[in-house]
Amino acid sequence: MIIVTGAAGFIGSCMVAKLNAMGHEDIIMVDDFTKEAKRRNWEGKRYVDKIYRNDFFLWLQQHAKEVDYIIHLGARTDTTELDYDIFEELNVEYTRKMWYYASQYGIPLIYASSAATYGAGELGYVDDNLLSYRLLPLNPYGRSKNEVDKWVQKQTKTPPYWYAFKFFNVYGPNEYHKGRMSSVILHTYQQIQETGSMKLFRSHRPDFEDGRQLRDFVYVKDVVRVLYWFMNHHPQSGIYNLGTGRARSFWDLATATFHAMGLDANIEFIDMPADIRERYQYFTEARMKKMRSVGYKRTFYSLEDGVKSYVKHYLIKDTTF
Repeated sequence: MIIVTGAAGFIGSCMVAKLNAMGHEDIIMVDDFTKEAKRRNWEGKRYVDKIYRNDFFLWLQQHAKEVDYIIHLGARTDTTELDYDIFEELNVEYTRKMWYYASQYGIPLIYASSAATYGAGELGYVDDNLLSYRLLPLNPYGRSKNEVDKWVQKQTKTPPYWYAFKFFNVYGPNEYHKGRMSSVILHTYQQIQETGSMKLFRSHRPDFEDGRQLRDFVYVKDVVRVLYWFMNHHPQSGIYNLGTGRARSFWDLATATFHAMGLDANIEFIDMPADIRERYQYFTEARMKKMRSVGYKRTFYSLEDGVKSYVKHYLIKDTTF
């Protein structure tokens, strides 16, 4: 059996869809399934059972010998949340406990880290395991992910294979429930429908023009394709970046969304909210040499092609992956 945590969420539900597409139905989905806003993400998926996240470890104690793989994508991902105790419980302690059981029972483990661990990028974006000890995340969410990355490297007892993926700016279907934390593509699509225009954040740094802040935007279909490849090829365990390796501006992203809708771009600017201004990443770009060096050769969607796929096949049709 394959465990997928966060299975009702954005990336987790897309991972279940990928597994289903590859013929896997022996899946245990783990999440908080009381949240009706996420129901569309698990309806129609093929799986063995749904387990509430607070009951999962008791279930695992009883069924660990039946588990072939754990893909741990469940987490609190709100980058504006300032209460670190929330992240300590849901991100740090939960992942450590997952590691403990995976190690004890010899189960390969994938877990989600984040590009938020890189902070403002002072030390670059190279996925050197040891760099984790020097990074300065800008918010409690990034700190929680980095604390796990540091902790796992100190463990002498490990799963037979383990991979931590530093997800960069992931976008795509099944994120409709994320509200403020959903991608700029979804916000752009919704604003265009409501007003015919899109509002982007002004820059509050002189070295970046308004809307020209740069991020490494990666389509969720590429993300789950990478995870599935690692599941089946067993390269060297460790921490890996997961982005495209090419930073693009929010202006490019919004413009691509307009074009995918058959419209000319109509972009305005607003001030960045004060609560995120001091913790905002102006530039991220994954260094992908490490992943390429272990054998992953497939190309990633370009920004324009990924946005076009997302808009035409999911947003316009109001469907999920």
